[in-house]
Amino acid sequence: MNDPDIRARLYPLLLGGVYIDELPTGSTRADVVHITEHFMHGYEVKGDGDTLARVANQLRCYAEVYDFVTFVVTEKHLPKLLPQLPEWVGVLVASPEAAELRPHRPAGYNATVQHAPLAGLLWVEEIKQYLLARGLAGASTLRQREVAQYLRTTHTVPLSHLAQYVRERLMARLPERLLQREVRKAERERLAAIRARRSKKKR
Repeated sequence: MNDPDIRARLYPLLLGGVYIDELPTGSTRADVVHITEHFMHGYEVKGDGDTLARVANQLRCYAEVYDFVTFVVTEKHLPKLLPQLPEWVGVLVASPEAAELRPHRPAGYNATVQHAPLAGLLWVEEIKQYLLARGLAGASTLRQREVAQYLRTTHTVPLSHLAQYVRERLMARLPERLLQREVRKAERERLAAIRARRSKKKR
């Protein structure tokens, strides 16, 4: 099974809130992130053609920001993948014989989320606005590196409050993301039509 087949089975399970494909997360991208008012759940999809080479880095990045993490994989990956996953990471299994994903184990709550990586899901200007609203004078002049350093060391920003802000901002972006997706799709179709016409002329 390939990535699109697996995602088609995953999307109907994401009830409430929104989901975002390919969300930049640390030094990687989360395949699908389900965001509601109360949590963020990161999903990593591994089809038959994928490798497990990046699992360690993906786990590290996801563990710093998402309340729940689940790997959605085909049967072939289970034997090598399971020993690499902490017990709190969920696993769903995709099979071509089944119309739905099979739960192998549910995701548990992740208690390792950190301020700076979580804030890194947003644009730096959004975080500056957040810090200004919380009374940090001079936040608007901070560089991205300085913002991250402040969040790593401060004890005045509750993680739960920051997480709520991040969820709200990401959910608010969805209409813009959908519009951009449609624009990219229309451009791909336009270029494909041009290539088809040129190919026809050459014949």
